Amino acid sequence: MQFSQLNRREFVTLLGGAAAAWPRGARAQQDARMRHVGVLAPFAADDEEGQRRIAAFLKELQQFGWVEGRNIQIVYRWGAADAERIRTSKAELLGVADVILSQGSSITSALQQATGTVPVVFVNVADPVGAGFVDSLSRPGGNITGFMNFEYGFSGKWLELLKEIAPHVSRGGSSRSHNRIGQWSAGSNSIRGARVRRRTAPH
Repeated sequence: MQFSQLNRREFVTLLGGAAAAWPRGARAQQDARMRHVGVLAPFAADDEEGQRRIAAFLKELQQFGWVEGRNIQIVYRWGAADAERIRTSKAELLGVADVILSQGSSITSALQQATGTVPVVFVNVADPVGAGFVDSLSRPGGNITGFMNFEYGFSGKWLELLKEIAPHVSRGGSSRSHNRIGQWSAGSNSIRGARVRRRTAPH
C-alpha cells in the first residue's frame, strides 16, 4: 500500500493513539479486508517493559474497533539490540505489512533507508526533525510520521525552571546529540530570553 493511499489521520490512529480518528467499530466491521501491521521493537520478546507497551498498544487499537485476529493481523519482530536481527526483521516486515510501528531512532532510521512507500509510525524519538525523519512537525512529508518523546518547547522550560530556582545563575552547561536540531533551537531561544551566556565547547 502506498503512503498516498492512506489518510494521515487514519494512519496515525491505526497505530493506537490519535483522538481524531478513523471512525470506530462501524468502519472496522464494514471493511472485511485484514490489515497487516508490523511492529519492530528494539527489545527482546520476553522484555517486561516491552510487553507492557505492546499490551497498551493492543488495548488502544481495540478501543477504535481494531481487534487482532478479526480485522487486523499484527506481525511482531524483536530486535533485542542486535543489528543483524533488526536488518533481517526489517526486510521481513516490509514484505507483508501495510504499515509499520517502529520504536526508537535507530530502528526508524533503518526503515527510512529501506523504504519510501510503506508507511512508518515511530514512537520514542526525541527529535524527528533533527534526525531527518520528517520535514517538520506540522507537515511530516514522505512516508514517516509519529510521536515525539516531548514537545520541543520543554527544552526551554527546563532552563526557565532552573532560573526560578536559582535566579543568580549566569552560566550553565548541556550535552546534546548532533541530530537534535529542533530541540536545540528551542532551547537556544530560551537561553537568550533568560540572559544566560552560551558557549559551545568542542567535542
